[in-house]
This record gives sequence, C-alpha cells and structure tokens, in this order.
Amino acid sequence: MSISNSQSTLFSFLTEAFEAFGGVPAELLTDNMKTVMDEARTEHSPGKVNAKFEQFAKDFGFKVRACIAGRPRTKGKIETTMKLLDEIHAYQGQFTLEELHLFIQDLANRVNHQIHQRTGKIPIMEFKKERNHLLQLPTEKVRDSYRIKHTLVKVNASNMISYKSNQYSVPPEYQGKKVSLQVYDDHLWIYYNMKLIAQHPISKAKLNYQEAHYKSALAVSAPHYPEINEWAKKNLETIGDVYKT
Repeated sequence: MSISNSQSTLFSFLTEAFEAFGGVPAELLTDNMKTVMDEARTEHSPGKVNAKFEQFAKDFGFKVRACIAGRPRTKGKIETTMKLLDEIHAYQGQFTLEELHLFIQDLANRVNHQIHQRTGKIPIMEFKKERNHLLQLPTEKVRDSYRIKHTLVKVNASNMISYKSNQYSVPPEYQGKKVSLQVYDDHLWIYYNMKLIAQHPISKAKLNYQEAHYKSALAVSAPHYPEINEWAKKNLETIGDVYKT
C-alpha cells in the first residue's frame, strides 16, 4: 500500500504525539482532509475514511470521527486551536529544525498552562485527570513503521550526501552545510532548514546525480564554458557507465 508524502508526515506526527501523551485516545476528531477522508462526512452521509488512515487507526486502536462538513460549531473546535499555527508561520524560514522544535515546545508549554477561553480550564490540569483513560500504545515495531526518521548529514565538496555507501546530489549552494535526510516510501527527502532541496529514489548506483544539480555545479566551476549543457550530458553519461551496478 503506497503512502503519499503528506500522509507519511501525518502518520509520523500523530505517532510522536501519542508517544508524548503516553497513550492513544479512544477517538480522534478530524477535519475532512484528503489525508484522512476519501469522501467528506455530511449531515446526510457518514463519509468514507481512506484505507491508509483506516489501517493506521486500526494499528493504534482509535476510532475516527470526522467533522460534519459545513457545520462551523463542530469544526470550530479544531480551527480555534489551529490558530496557534499563526505564531509559527510568522517565523517561517527563520528557524533551523532544532530551533523550531524548541520554539514549539515553548509555545505548547505556555498555552497548556493558560486558562482556556472557551472551557475556563487549564489544559495541562485536565490532561492529568484524563491521562489514565488513554489506550495503551502499540508495540515499538508498529510505531517505528510509521515514524519518519531524521538524520543530519553533511554535504561534501562534490555537492553530494551519503546514504548506505551511495551518494546523492543536492544543489551546489548547500556544499559544506548540514542537511536533514528523511527516508520513506523508497525515496530520500533532503531538507535544509525545513526547505525540501532534493528528492531521490533510493538506488543501488554509487553516484546518483540529478541533471539540474550537476549543471549548476558546472556553471559554478566553469562559468564561461560555451556548451555547458552538452558537457554536463556527456559527463553524466560517462559517470553512469563507470558506476553501473
């Protein structure tokens, strides 16, 4: 069963959230987003949870309850909390991944200790009361199957990063920088400060260049070469022949 990039991110996020809670809620109230629902829930239809999210819910043991589309009083419970994301978006592109984690931890700590405007209660105190009602987490093997692992790697002088003894290209401006490597769905996803800078299918080849990356690198090292596109093409063909598995 193939999982999309956005679903992989959602599954990994929920897995880490449940681990932080120390358990799994019996029911999850969601929006009608496509990562969860194939068909929206309405007043006249129960909707349809997509197969991938249904399997995730089954593995963790919770029930899925989608909001009724077009009913603000239900969806508002979710969207009011989501307004907290405005504070994060205000700093978009200014944080490293580690700095973002610290910022979110500080934000969560502040909000969880404040009196909630609608309920008049302090979230952290209510959580302590309800924590014993959480379901047990599934096995670590199950949780790991949904987790996206982040690995910091350094871009070498050839504008490449290493993964399992093979090398994969990134744009030349990231030479010497540390980037975040994620592996899922048989692909490598390479980020710099949360920006996706390269994506490669996992390969058995020793050197894996994207043509655009290689052309950019040549343009930096030989800016006045007249036929750089043809030169790049011939070099990549030679590299492919030399490093065939």
